[in-house]
Order: sequence, then structure tokens, then C-alpha cells
Amino acid sequence: MSTTNSASKSTKNGAQAIELPAVSVRFCGDSGDGMQLTGSHFTDIVALAGNDFATAPDFPAEIRAPRGTLFGVSGYQVQFASTEIHTPGDAVNAMVAMNPAGFRSNLEYVEQGGIIIVNEDEFTTANLKKCGYEEDYNPLKDDVLNSSYKICKVPMSRLTRESLVREDEDVSVKDIDRCRNMFALGIVSWLFSREIEPTIEKIVEYFGVVKKQPVIAQLNSRAIKAGYYFGETAELFPSRYQVAPAKHEKGEYRRISGNEALVLGLATATQKIGKPILYASYPITPASDVLHGMARLKQFGIRTFQAEDEIAAVMTAIGASFAGQIGVTGTSGPGLALKSEAIGLAVMMELPLVILNIQRAGPSTGMPTKSEQADLLQAMFGRSGECPVIVIAASSPGNCFEMAIEAVHLATRAMCPVILLSEGALGNAAEPWRVPNIADIPEITITHPETPESTDEPFMPYLRDEETLARAWAIPGVPGLEHRIGGLEKEDVTGTVCYDNENHALMTRNRAEKIQRLQSVIPELEVEGEGDTLVLGWGSTRGTILTAVAELRKKGHSIATSHLHYINPFPKNLGEVLGSYSRVIIPEVNTGQLRLLLRGEFLVDAIGINNLSGRSFYVHELAEKIEAIMGGES
Repeated sequence: MSTTNSASKSTKNGAQAIELPAVSVRFCGDSGDGMQLTGSHFTDIVALAGNDFATAPDFPAEIRAPRGTLFGVSGYQVQFASTEIHTPGDAVNAMVAMNPAGFRSNLEYVEQGGIIIVNEDEFTTANLKKCGYEEDYNPLKDDVLNSSYKICKVPMSRLTRESLVREDEDVSVKDIDRCRNMFALGIVSWLFSREIEPTIEKIVEYFGVVKKQPVIAQLNSRAIKAGYYFGETAELFPSRYQVAPAKHEKGEYRRISGNEALVLGLATATQKIGKPILYASYPITPASDVLHGMARLKQFGIRTFQAEDEIAAVMTAIGASFAGQIGVTGTSGPGLALKSEAIGLAVMMELPLVILNIQRAGPSTGMPTKSEQADLLQAMFGRSGECPVIVIAASSPGNCFEMAIEAVHLATRAMCPVILLSEGALGNAAEPWRVPNIADIPEITITHPETPESTDEPFMPYLRDEETLARAWAIPGVPGLEHRIGGLEKEDVTGTVCYDNENHALMTRNRAEKIQRLQSVIPELEVEGEGDTLVLGWGSTRGTILTAVAELRKKGHSIATSHLHYINPFPKNLGEVLGSYSRVIIPEVNTGQLRLLLRGEFLVDAIGINNLSGRSFYVHELAEKIEAIMGGES
């Protein structure tokens, strides 16, 4: 492990303790080895210690691969630090590999000199063959690898069994073997000087109380302790490592993922608008967790509907909006395509509707467990006819909370669907989140027309507000407000079916203009830093861009950065900002979709940096590409 910018001191027991500013740890193994759970528990540990952190879960293929093969490897990476960080880290300082497949598929991410803790018991001839190693080759005996990394061979399977077997307990070997991940967690907790008691308490609460499986709770608790004390007594590690707490703004914090933040944001929106939310969704990776989370919050006026297909889900949400509630639906890219006609109906009916799109990689079924930013153009134009909707994008797990509230606000203000773009990289990742004071969050004000004093004159459903151009949100069944809306083109003001050419042109312009008028209520684009080069991002690229730009500034480069949360409409000062720089660079996890929009709208010769690997950029690769474009200037 690199000890750059580190300090050393002796612990009470005489062992050397090395202080580090930041550490990146990766857990990897078979999809049944509990790596996601292990990583999540370790994240909780570092969070309780006061560190800043960022996580990156790495899921295997959707199709369950044979155990021990490369395709079935599950990983979880977490970086924790004493300073503010924005990414889970490029190079892994310490890796835990539960089997040869995890070792082989993740070795490339470990820095030279990094620590690798392996479950030695799994490195059998059969398992080595499964993951493609040549016959009679064992990487643990490779002198080159042993000289390049600090490989710590631990017989985790055997030690877990020896530490958990009790003559007075009737427990299967299978249940005991499932605790190997907790043994590994104990080792890593000792290595990085982290307390294990909070994790034990959580496990006892979950398995012992919630699941009513006290034996399983005890097995996992004993496994963590066994791993921790093994690390303390085995003398395998030359040092322990410490990372000081980060300086956070005072407040109450919790670990939060992007999908959790969306749920809490929508729940907050119900309170701020004073209306119930109907969340209608078809379970789809990686958006399913939003449905699960919403289903647990009935006490906040949230109702959920698990539909049989994507079309049924969005039509149910539209029905809720028509009835005067807040209709919300969630999906991923393929599901958004299926919802397109119904979203067009909501545009024509001019109803508030929130669509959460947690993007995943690839067309069609694609790669459900990998992340991408490739649905931007679909969100902008993926419907028949001229069919504009509001498009906004979250930039971090915590920011998903704010943007969920903003989606409800904009949808009800403009009486228009909103597509909120998140990503698998945001939905599954986690970071520290300062719990806001609900009283500080502005109310969302809406008005419904009441029964008119005279019902002699018919209600005009497309009579628009002069400021916003939004039509009145009349509740069905109110006397005097009877009206019909639907998917055929409507006459301005009256709402009757109309095929007049000029009227169609007017209604098309009105539906677009009311979105543009939102520029008066969305914040202007802010720029950080100075220079002739602007690095502009959107979505999950924010953290990597901030870190890469900071590295380039350390090298003497003058460079500015900014981030877009509003894409339709753009912030009203965006054109002015873009025109202020001689060079605009746009990193995207797609082939250049935002770059295409900005070139078309503002005629700016933006330069794209594009990544299509199913993951976010690495900081070093982004910094190198930006520097190459700048030509090494400083």
C-alpha cells in the first residue's frame, strides 16, 4: 500500500500505525459471497468514524453465471478519507478476494505495493481452472505477483468453521460458510483501525429481531470478532492504518444511495405540496429499489402500484395526476422507451407527471447492472411529434434528493411531464448526506380552480396563466369544471378536438414556450475557477470532473468547471457562459449527446471526451485526456 503523504506512530500494543489521508478498499468474490453486504457494512463503519466516503458497487451479469467463474464476480469498492472526496478512487489500496475469480478479474485495479487479502482455501486446482488459469499455475505462488503486491494468504473457510462450530449448536456447514464474508470484514476492520461493535449491533438487530434468526445473528457476530482478532494476533500485516475523521459541516448525517435519496425526496415533496403521491412502476434494474423504498412510506401519503408492464405503470400515474394527485413512475432506459406514447399523452393533456429514469448501459436489454448516460437524447426527443418535456439530471447520490423535489415543483408549475435522469452509478452508490431541516425546504404552492359562481359558462381547460402559460389543474367531478382532455390535438382555450393547422402550430409553440419560461425559476449556471478552458459535465460525471480538474490545477493549469442539472430548459445564462471560453470540453458516459445539443443550440465547438465502458470515468484517464486537449499548457 502506498504511504505517500502518510505519518507513522506506535499504537498502545507497540504495533506501527500509519496515518493515511485516504484509502480505497475493494471487496470481491462470487455473487453468492455477500460482497455487497460486506461493502455496505464497511461503509457504515467508516461513516460512523466520521470519514468522507464514496462507494461503487459492481454487480455481476444478470444471468447467473456458474459459481467461481469470471462472469459471476461481484465487487464493492469504497474510498474513505480525512478530506472531501468525490469518487470511490482509481487505484485500490487494499483488496479482499474471496476466490480466484475475484482475484483475477480485479487484480488490475490494485496499485503496485497494495495489500491483497485472499481466501487461500478457495485457490484449489478446480477453482483455478474455472476462472481460466493455466493448469498447474497458482497466482499465490507467483514470485512476480508476490513482489508486486503484499499478498496475505488467509485460510478463511477453515478459520471460519473452526471459530463457529459449537458442539451444542445444530448449525449446518452451509450456514457457517456463509459467514466467511463477515470474517473478512473483521480482518479489514482491524487493518484500518475501525470498531466492529456498531456492525455487530446492527447484525443482531436485523437477524435476531427483524428476521427472528438469533442463531444466524450469533454466527455472523462471532465471525466478525474472529476475523478482527485474527488480524490482531496473526502478525500477517506489517502495519495498521488509520484515516482521521473529515471536517464536515455540523449536522446529522447518514449514508445514502441515489435511489434512497429519490425516495426521501419524493416523500418530502408530498409534505411540501400537501398532496399524496402515487408511485406506479414495473420492477426493472436498477430502478427497483425506488419501488421498494416507496412501498415502505405509506405513512407519508405515498401509495405504490406494482404494474404488470411499463405502459400500465405510466398510464396509472397519469390517471393519478388527472385526479389531482402527484403521479410518479420510475424505470430504466428500455422502460422509458415503452412509456414514450403515454408520456406524449401527458404532454398533450398537460398534466404534471414525474418520470424517474435510472439509466443503464446499452440498447434493448443491454447491461442492466452497468451504468451509462446514454438516455439523454431519448429523454429530449424520444416521442412522436413535437413533444417537449422538462429534463433535469442529478449529479450525486445526495443530489437525487434535491432533484426529486425539484421535479415535482417544475411539473406542477408548468403542468408538464418531467424526466429526472439518474444513473445506476448514482442509484447504487452511496455518500455521506447531511439530513436537511425540513422547515428550510420551500413549500410547493399549487392552486386548483374552485366551483365557479356561475356554471352557465363552460370551463375552459386550456385557458392559460399569463406568466407560466400553464393551464388550470381542474379536479374531475367539481361542479362547473367538467371538461374533456385526451390524446388528439386540442383547440386553444376550449380544449375541444381541433385539426386546424394554425391552432396546432399555436399549441405546439405554447407547450414548448411554457418549458422555456421555467428559466425564470431555475438557478443560473455557476462556474468554479478561471481560465480559457471550461470543463462542463452533467449527471454522474461531476465527482470525477471535480477531482480531475483539481489535479490539473495542482500541476499549474488554469481551468474552470461547471455542471448542468437543467437540460430542458437550459439555464438562461448558459449561452453567455459557453461564449466566454475559447475551449469547452464535455466529458460524457456516452458518445457525445450533450455535446450534440450544445453545438446545435449555441453553435459552440465543444470537444467531447467519451467513455462507453459501462462505468464512470477514472480520474487519471479524464485528467490525461483533458491535459492532452489543452496541449500541456499551464
